[in-house]
Amino acid sequence: MSGTPPLVDDAVRWVRPHTPRGGPSAVTVAELQERHWPAVREIYATGIATGQATFESQPPDWARFAAGKPAHLRHVAMDEGGTVLGWVAASPVSARPVYAGVVEESVYVHPSAAGRGVGRLLLQALIASAEAAGVWTIEAKIFPENTASLALHQKLGFEPVGVRRRLGRMSHGPHAGQWRDVILLERRSATIGS
Repeated sequence: MSGTPPLVDDAVRWVRPHTPRGGPSAVTVAELQERHWPAVREIYATGIATGQATFESQPPDWARFAAGKPAHLRHVAMDEGGTVLGWVAASPVSARPVYAGVVEESVYVHPSAAGRGVGRLLLQALIASAEAAGVWTIEAKIFPENTASLALHQKLGFEPVGVRRRLGRMSHGPHAGQWRDVILLERRSATIGS
């Protein structure tokens, strides 16, 4: 798929011809709303359990999640039956006005939907909505071991800008007690702030 389709109304439908793992041929990307939260929370918890997605030890409740992530910067991907396959959301990096156009994103895909292009569709939707909202920088912080996420982000224009060494200590999962590095990537808008 080339280019980023514009987001219209509250949902966009991308039709994919064939998926390598026999998945659904159509994926709908829509605004992440409270009704999606049980599935989103489950996907988030699955990612947390891997120890490769975040320093968080458990998902927040809906109110805390929604409070930090503007509605226009959060999306879900669903199959033809309405099953949530993944989600993406971004939050402002600072309340200071000078950083009004800088956000940090997170993207999670259910393991059963891995390799089907769901993460790419979600990030493309976020990029489109961020550009429409005047965002000039999208940041991502990814563990170096999460090579699939690093590759996906780089394919969509995110560039590594540094490594934050021993940024935090894991409190859970297979890396509990270990200090972890984080690679900082950013995607700068080609039209906003250039």
